[in-house]
Amino acid sequence: MPRFKRTDRINEQLRQEISILVRDEVRDPRVGIVTITAVETSPELDHAKVYITALGDDSEKEEALEGLRSAAPFVRTQLSRRLHMRRVPELHFRIDRVLAEANRIESLLRQVLPEDDAGAEDGEPAPGAPREEGA
Repeated sequence: MPRFKRTDRINEQLRQEISILVRDEVRDPRVGIVTITAVETSPELDHAKVYITALGDDSEKEEALEGLRSAAPFVRTQLSRRLHMRRVPELHFRIDRVLAEANRIESLLRQVLPEDDAGAEDGEPAPGAPREEGA
């Protein structure tokens, strides 16, 4: 059974609370529809990287990021009121590029791997495909 570290629980709690604050209380017009995808705190809990995704093109994402960076002191103050932590970490907002990178890798794989295998047309399973039991 996996054991979770304290920082894992804190990261998840911070992610949830920051999501609520950004959705309900941040009034900066630059911050549109933003999703908090992950939070990574340092082992000392004095800094936290907050990863976000936003709708729109790159310039709109950068604008949302700047809005969040300017709202970071407000969000940190609200977190200190909501959470029972000795010290709330300093927030550093970053754009989460994991989804874009995954899409890029998937498109590269689609270019390399053929869609239909020739053996699949005549009733034979494609190479590497799971075989049916009892066949």
